[in-house]
Amino acid sequence: MTDSEQPETIDGAPRAEVANDRPVRTAAFFDLDKTVIAKSSTLAFSKPFFEQGLINRRAVLKSTYAQFLFMMSGADHDQMDRMRSYLTNMVAGWDVDQVKSIVAETLHDIVDPLVFAEAAELIADHKLCGRDVVVVSASGEEIVAPIARALGATHAMATRMVVEDGKYTGEIAFYCYGENKAEAIRQLAAREGYALEHCYAYSDSITDLPMLEAVGHPTVVNPDRALRKEAAARNWPVLTFTRPVSLRDRIPAPSGAAVATTAAVGMSALAAGALTYSLLRRFAF
Repeated sequence: MTDSEQPETIDGAPRAEVANDRPVRTAAFFDLDKTVIAKSSTLAFSKPFFEQGLINRRAVLKSTYAQFLFMMSGADHDQMDRMRSYLTNMVAGWDVDQVKSIVAETLHDIVDPLVFAEAAELIADHKLCGRDVVVVSASGEEIVAPIARALGATHAMATRMVVEDGKYTGEIAFYCYGENKAEAIRQLAAREGYALEHCYAYSDSITDLPMLEAVGHPTVVNPDRALRKEAAARNWPVLTFTRPVSLRDRIPAPSGAAVATTAAVGMSALAAGALTYSLLRRFAF
């Protein structure tokens, strides 16, 4: 968590501790890919990164096919572990300023249209009920943050990459995945005073089972086969989102400050090859 995510205070005390008779603070936690947006954000930047010479044509072809497989079946724990290993090698040495520039120039084209109308409506409903909205994703924070802002989310938690001397080291500062997601949620809840037993969570993937288990009101959205089976066993609600809508007019152009915070951009770009590696390791182009 960053300093900016510290709880707001009233008369010097955290909001949740000012008075016992105030309503319990709650939040709704949303996964991003296939839950809020209609495709994999980690594969979305393959074309602009190819055009700028960061990845080759073979990686672009693989990412297109991987996107198809991801939409059909998702990615399990083993595939995500292989992706993490592969990306640490791929990102090493990339120039951060070049990557920031590409993201700033292509963000609108990449995310338009991505967001499910049903997700946007659900987020609005939670806000009307007085709940904070938190987007939690394994994608890079530079992709997650602007989408979260466009949706009016209170916080965004995402993967962060390590940067030294203006280049990515190939190391991950924080991998927002699996149990790490759940731990990040618990830490944020402790800081903000959320009562997790009264909070909500939404995801499509079995890899987010810890995140769903962390709250009192889990719901699965467009679930993969394993998560659908788990939801049936636990009697969890199942939602189907099918209507992506354009956010072109709702996402502001990135400011210099916003672009300056895109240290994790490698996570989104390199996954075009990384997730492909795990999904397509039996294929050759």
